[in-house]
Amino acid sequence: MPCRAVGVTQRVIRTNVGTLLEMGGSDQDLGYFGPGSVSWQVDREVTVLFGGARALLMQAAHPLVVAGVNQTQMYDRSPWKRLQRTLMLTYTITFGTKAEAHAAADRINEVHARINGTDPVTGKAYDALDPHLLLYVHATLVDSALLYEELTIGRLDDEGRQRFHEEQMLAAELVRIPKESIPPTVPALRAWLADVEDRGELSVTEGALRVARLFMDPPHDAEWRPILPQVARLAFGTLSPHVREMYGVRWNGAKESALRSTFALMRAARPLLPVKYKYVEPYNEWVRQGRRTPTLRSARPRA
Repeated sequence: MPCRAVGVTQRVIRTNVGTLLEMGGSDQDLGYFGPGSVSWQVDREVTVLFGGARALLMQAAHPLVVAGVNQTQMYDRSPWKRLQRTLMLTYTITFGTKAEAHAAADRINEVHARINGTDPVTGKAYDALDPHLLLYVHATLVDSALLYEELTIGRLDDEGRQRFHEEQMLAAELVRIPKESIPPTVPALRAWLADVEDRGELSVTEGALRVARLFMDPPHDAEWRPILPQVARLAFGTLSPHVREMYGVRWNGAKESALRSTFALMRAARPLLPVKYKYVEPYNEWVRQGRRTPTLRSARPRA
């Protein structure tokens, strides 16, 4: 990816990180991840949320994914409010209790069960419960989260990135992605995404361009509207060159240099930000409610 060399990755000191945490001295339900997990460490970050724009552009470049989105008429009626509701469901899986996570996953699965048909652009059938399409969406989210963590924070080492990937496999299973279909390592997941592109599955249709316009020219009710065009520029800059070209975005050395400088500035400024702007609202709400980390023990080593 064009800007993978931005910044220097630092080793992170992690304790009590696990997909399913064992809790000592407390029966508090911290969900499937909990505050000692890499998923909380990554997903709480606002700059990682910005990486969601890149994931959305990647998803929209798959005609069968965007055909399903078009069926819901998501971009015709309050698109940002509907995007926000979807985002809150995914955050609930990460930050909620186990019961809340299952309820959110059930809601996502119920919506997906109603989305199927024939794409008018390619003539191919699509189904939102298709494991291949579900895996593609999941992979874009994991890849983008890890890339933006590396570029704007840089706390995770290779082991931490792998742990995030493994934790997210559980979230994937909750939304009916067979675990055996998920590439086992981060490099393998990224190679799988590259294969999707190399096989010619991706194409920027009018539906994809509508997604891009949501960021470049956001509606007035869009949250964080003033900065969304800049978020879009970062997203386009971190796409693969081929996908970026399909969106009609011209690229050159000056833009690449500006991209690197912007990420370096974000990384330097992040420690100075108040928590309201550093962390996403679901995480801040968890803190405001007074919940605290219980005594956690590391998950038992795998046999």
